[in-house]
Amino acid sequence: MPHIPKVILLLESSRASGRNLLRGIAEYARHHGPWSFFWEPRGLEAARIDLKHLDADGIILRDMEQVEEVAARGIPTVVVGHSRPEIPGLVNVITDSPVIGRMAAEHLLDCGFRHFGYCGLVRSDIEMTPWSRQRGEWFSERLREAGFATQFFLSPSKPRPRARTKEREAIAHWLQSLPKPVGVMACNDDRAQHVLEACKLAGLRVPEEVGIIGADNDELVCELADPPLSSVEINFERAGYESAQALDRLMRGSAPAGMMIPVPATHIVARQSTDVLFLDDPQVVRALRFIRAHSRESVQVNDVAGAAGLSRRVLEKRFRRLLGRPVLSEIRRMRVEQICRLLVATNQPVSQIAAVLGFDDVQHVARYFHKEKGMTPLEFRKRSGRK
Repeated sequence: MPHIPKVILLLESSRASGRNLLRGIAEYARHHGPWSFFWEPRGLEAARIDLKHLDADGIILRDMEQVEEVAARGIPTVVVGHSRPEIPGLVNVITDSPVIGRMAAEHLLDCGFRHFGYCGLVRSDIEMTPWSRQRGEWFSERLREAGFATQFFLSPSKPRPRARTKEREAIAHWLQSLPKPVGVMACNDDRAQHVLEACKLAGLRVPEEVGIIGADNDELVCELADPPLSSVEINFERAGYESAQALDRLMRGSAPAGMMIPVPATHIVARQSTDVLFLDDPQVVRALRFIRAHSRESVQVNDVAGAAGLSRRVLEKRFRRLLGRPVLSEIRRMRVEQICRLLVATNQPVSQIAAVLGFDDVQHVARYFHKEKGMTPLEFRKRSGRK
């Protein structure tokens, strides 16, 4: 009888990121197994288990778990990053925090914000949680490139229950001190919810005074918020699949393809918390709203000019002055964002996506997409983890 590998999964189910990692692992095992899993529903908090009696062939675990004990036993291991930097000698799963930070910054810039804040987490009195630090650094760097500064707020990743009220008050005071309107990136969706609560405590309107974007796109957290939270979509399901693939190679005695598995950010899911356009030109704002409202249709620059009540020549001049790009570039950018959402969120064939968005055929949408993204729709879908 063939040996069925026993795999321990010390991953949380309390968050969408953990659940999607588990889905990706299950998908790999379904096609390349069978595997026998030891897994229990849990949160992010660490809980020790008896590795000796479980007799595991492999393990995928968060980095706050028994990493050193696992390494000492020589068990094939994949570590999913959260509270520590990359662990040498092991396969590490790391979110693409530089891209996440830059995408959030670009989204807030597109909304017209000119003042910015970042709300992160620290793991000690002097050091930020690694992924929170990286997201904040790259968020700030992208804004620096655009000529803007970033104000930071940091607090412990696990405040004591009695301190949570004081923490919300501290965030509220920080938000009140910032010039308005201000665009704030929170390091993840949980943190974005904290910022939103602090805005209510401070009497600040969202998004009119404070625009908020998080990361992970945990739909439960984002949709339960009032107003719903914008977020950066991160493909944990693909990372789960690749984690299982790397572990499979380790259990078979061969080296994995790489010692680092990136978790890619794919697109922005815009919701009401950033549904604003802060520009001094109301007719350009009208043009931008028209482009966004009709991004599923094939609109022309003349259509946008008509909606804005301007001549094409005047609109182009104002667009370039305020946004640094022509009208056609904005139309293309918003159309491609729609294609990206459908490629990631659905299993629709590219031909069907082309029809839904008003393209003539697959070749047309492929050329259009490649010009903006430098890859074909199928390459993007594969990169985002969709089959």
